[in-house]
Amino acid sequence: MALSGLLMALFVAILSSTIVSNALPRILADLGGTQAQYTWVVTASLLAMTASTPIWGKLADLFSKKLLVQIAITTFIVGSMLCGLTTDTAELIGFRVIQGLGMGGLMALAQVVIAAIIPPRERGRYAGYLGAIMAVATVGGPLIGGVIVDTIGWRWCFYVTVPIAVVALVVLQRTLTVPTVRREVHIDYLGAVLIAAGVSALLVWTSLAGHQFPWGSWASAAWVGGGVVALVLAVVVESRVREPIVPLHLFRNPTVALATVAGLAVGVAMFGSTIYLSQFFQLARGATATEAGLLTLPMIGGLFVSSTVVGQLITRYGRWKPYLVGGGVLLTAGLLLEGLFVSATAPYPLLAVFMAMVGLGVGATQQNLVLAVQNQVAMSEMGAASSAVAFFRSLGGAAGVAALGALLSSHVTGAISDGLARLGIPASATASSGGRIPDLTALPAPVRGVVENAYGDSIALLFLAAAPVAAVALLAILGLREVPLRHTIDLPEEEPAAAPPVEDPETAPATSPRRRPSLSGTVRHDGAPAPEAVLTVVDTAGRQLGRAVADHDGRYAVHASAPGRPHLLVVQWRGTPHVEALGGSAGAQYRDVVMDGAVDAGRHARRDGAPVAGS
Repeated sequence: MALSGLLMALFVAILSSTIVSNALPRILADLGGTQAQYTWVVTASLLAMTASTPIWGKLADLFSKKLLVQIAITTFIVGSMLCGLTTDTAELIGFRVIQGLGMGGLMALAQVVIAAIIPPRERGRYAGYLGAIMAVATVGGPLIGGVIVDTIGWRWCFYVTVPIAVVALVVLQRTLTVPTVRREVHIDYLGAVLIAAGVSALLVWTSLAGHQFPWGSWASAAWVGGGVVALVLAVVVESRVREPIVPLHLFRNPTVALATVAGLAVGVAMFGSTIYLSQFFQLARGATATEAGLLTLPMIGGLFVSSTVVGQLITRYGRWKPYLVGGGVLLTAGLLLEGLFVSATAPYPLLAVFMAMVGLGVGATQQNLVLAVQNQVAMSEMGAASSAVAFFRSLGGAAGVAALGALLSSHVTGAISDGLARLGIPASATASSGGRIPDLTALPAPVRGVVENAYGDSIALLFLAAAPVAAVALLAILGLREVPLRHTIDLPEEEPAAAPPVEDPETAPATSPRRRPSLSGTVRHDGAPAPEAVLTVVDTAGRQLGRAVADHDGRYAVHASAPGRPHLLVVQWRGTPHVEALGGSAGAQYRDVVMDGAVDAGRHARRDGAPVAGS
């Protein structure tokens, strides 16, 4: 039930971007926007999502994951309502930033919450569910957006996600229970600011260079230099602070490093190329907004099938690399073929095959790269590691949209000017002076043909540019070493080398293959201390590792008498039982236990020992 609310929240986050994709040509025409602003309406939300993703992930390691999810949904709702009320393009871009902040939280926290309650061996199935939700949102988005634009108006493209987000908020409030390990908190504010500033400066440069100022100008150098300096300073800060936003030591793990590179390249290829498909069908082939959504179904169908089927196969067989490699091959080949054959007059069945290949490739790679990383990261850093992969994927997407959008804008302008010159028609005939997106229905047939061919050839160039980037993702995936998916939530404790054999057991050195767990904190009931509460720590086999009684202030300390992996903390107070999952981490932990109501308000344990979510 908790996952249903989480998936609903993720659904509206994805829907908010895809539902707008088909509506953007109409929105920008209504608000008088330019091609550069078209790019920025998309990039603004991606930029905010990208810059905030690692911050959300790190906060999930420090604070209540449930509260953070609720904050992210609320931020998204506010941004969506403001987008629907916008009166000009500049306002829309600003409100999309707010919406993007909420999207960043939902994208990062969905992965983190699932990692907190599902072991990697079973997580492939749930990664498939995430991919399927993304596919359904991507399927429904263009279709719903097209119908809304053609009937009740584009503003409802933003309003329609609000009721679903509100329902998700209510469901999560009632059903989601995620353990929060209480510990001293140190937030790296400076690192967060530097990362956001550096990424934003580089993305602004890729979007504005070539339009607002030349690529080789002082302004261009200032944007690039400022962004690079901010990121270098961020690396210095992250290497020294106690709680870095992006722990640099994670990248010493080859799986994390290669998955990050692959995620970055997949983001460029996926977002940077597919975001312009709607524009291709509407401006190069004369489709309506609704028709454009229907025409992209082969890609979305491939994404849906690949996400669900691959997730199930990974859970069944425990293998993940073959599916990643296959996805990388399909993604690269699909983009290359689109770049070579896409045009305003290309047969649609041929385009459908290429789009399906891209969808299959994206579905097999995007979620499973996160799974590969989560399988090798401790629970204490799961938020930072998961959000790091999502961050670089979003960064690649934002950079891809901005850079390829700049390429599209410049190439379209030149192609239209050349085509009209050959016809002896002035460029103003397109009614697109200043780079405004043309309205094909208002153009004479010869001019319309020039515009359609210009957009068809230019968008084909985008696919061709994205194909080598997808090849980089494939190379990074090939370098990954497949590690069997573990069956536990957290990493097992490393066992030291066994002591050398000795003849006399009385003189054998005492060795402990694992650390003895230690747990301390307070027990409260309805806000007051729960004195003399009995606390018992048990392992996965149900063996008692330690037992203690809380003092008159509710304080307790359980020190295990034997090494082991703590699985459950069982609390009894005046007939009220309470059970909390401990995740299997040995060593010292601090955990406050809150018991509410006359009956158990926490997780109960089934007879097989598996925790079940309570209220």
